[in-house]
Amino acid sequence: MEDLRLQAGLDGACEEPVPRTLTRQVMVGGVPMGGGAPVAVQSMTNTPTQDARATLAQIAELADAGCEIVRVAVPHEDALDGFGEVCAESPLPVVADIHFDHRLAIGAAERGASALRINPGNIGATDKVDAVIDAAGSARIPIRIGVNAGSLDPDIDAREDLSQPEKLVQSAVSFVEHFRERGFEDIVVSAKTHSVPSTIRTNRELSRVLPTVPLHLGVTEAGGLRAGTIKNACALSVLLSEGIGDTVRVSLTAPPVEEPPVAWQILQALGLRRRTPELVSCPTCGRCQVDLIGLASEVEERLKDVRAPISVAVMGCVVNGPGEARGADIGVAGGRGQGLLFAHGEKLGSVPENQIVDALMREIEERFPNR
Repeated sequence: MEDLRLQAGLDGACEEPVPRTLTRQVMVGGVPMGGGAPVAVQSMTNTPTQDARATLAQIAELADAGCEIVRVAVPHEDALDGFGEVCAESPLPVVADIHFDHRLAIGAAERGASALRINPGNIGATDKVDAVIDAAGSARIPIRIGVNAGSLDPDIDAREDLSQPEKLVQSAVSFVEHFRERGFEDIVVSAKTHSVPSTIRTNRELSRVLPTVPLHLGVTEAGGLRAGTIKNACALSVLLSEGIGDTVRVSLTAPPVEEPPVAWQILQALGLRRRTPELVSCPTCGRCQVDLIGLASEVEERLKDVRAPISVAVMGCVVNGPGEARGADIGVAGGRGQGLLFAHGEKLGSVPENQIVDALMREIEERFPNR
């Protein structure tokens, strides 16, 4: 068994460096990306950028939800002044999202962007790409080279001898090589598609051929809250567990504030980062003698205001519950009309069923006051 554990890396040992420790670290505002820094959580606003007040209000919501870097679209020249106001007042580093018009990228860099995101495949001729590189260099900010399956360079997209992952990788590599030839190294790369298998294959290959370039992970056009969460969780979990990826955005067809919590749940489930409580709860069965689903739902709702990175168990059986959730920081196991409170498997006492949630929350507030 020991040999099998070592081969699988289950004991935490790793003979080879983790890929994300090999990437060149860049700074997006005050947030480090790559070089072994914690995987950063991103999202994007959907307000009109020229409405700086609305955009800043949404950024504040995103920051409260755990977002660490925010991307803001600059779709036209009229949005530049609002973008500058957002950059000046945002609590988060702001990445300018640019397509088609290279002049917007230059204007965003001049107005305080912490980074630029461009797709060289649609930004125009080489001289326009070079002008953006020069602007970012002058502003001393990084550029994310973002290639998407839906907007590849036409010459590469037309090649029938390449699979979609191969097209994405070739496109990204060609742009990275050009940036480096221009002496620009503060690069982040993303290669996105709606396909989970293609996302995994593409980023595995990018990590192999561009080992020093930080990778931004995400599944684009992933769908609504449930479907999008599942697709992102599938792709990101595989890649992150292999050490691939330095920053993530969980793209959802939902209010942007829904995205950061999903990203954090993925990171927490993989043991990479902790920010908020983790709820550990068992499935119901015929032995359950309390409303476990109702209890777990209420605890989950009330934990939304808790910032302590703790594990909280809600179990349905007083016989096995504490043992099964021994690793939890604190929890409760339901029995006939009552609940048994416990911490790290040790019993604290019993309370009536209608007092379980209040008693559990009191224990959390007393034991973990800095939240």
